[in-house]
Amino acid sequence: MLTGIGGQGIQLSAKTLATAAVAEGRHVMLLGHYAGAIRGGQTDASVVLGDEPLRTLPIVQEAWAGIVMHDSDWPSTNERSRPGGVIAVNSSLVHDVGRPDCTVIEVPANDIAHQIGAPMSAGYVLVSAFAAATSLVSVDAMVTAMRELVPSYRTQHLEANEQAIRAGFDRAPSPDLAAWGHPAGATAGGSR
Repeated sequence: MLTGIGGQGIQLSAKTLATAAVAEGRHVMLLGHYAGAIRGGQTDASVVLGDEPLRTLPIVQEAWAGIVMHDSDWPSTNERSRPGGVIAVNSSLVHDVGRPDCTVIEVPANDIAHQIGAPMSAGYVLVSAFAAATSLVSVDAMVTAMRELVPSYRTQHLEANEQAIRAGFDRAPSPDLAAWGHPAGATAGGSR
């Protein structure tokens, strides 16, 4: 599950991850959730990935992995995160996760995005760091998917988005958290 607030690119990042996984031969389901009452409200997405056809809806009650962009969304992710799972947090905004039963990947996504001159691409930094650490998808698949998904009226952001994806992959811990073959079920936001 991926969580954040409107404007952090959660939906596009989730769709990029899902599209990259499909391109690499995985079975994927994606469901976006929006708190449409106000701009800047909570947004989250469930991405369910597997090696075999999926027989579940992408409505996630609990997850092996979570990606958290903003601290306001940490409580809901915390409740749904399985012990032994992986949680990637934007440490620019999320502090004191307090989950010793999970592997926590801390990536200062906002800071990195600003450093590379792509402040609107922080979501891509965090999602790609998670993808690299879990060996979920390759950097090239992420970049290709992003280039396919960015709308024609936003093409001025393609290079910045690619820089953000590559920066996230470069900043990730070594991929010893491999999702594929993980005993708890390899998914980014759900279970097989």
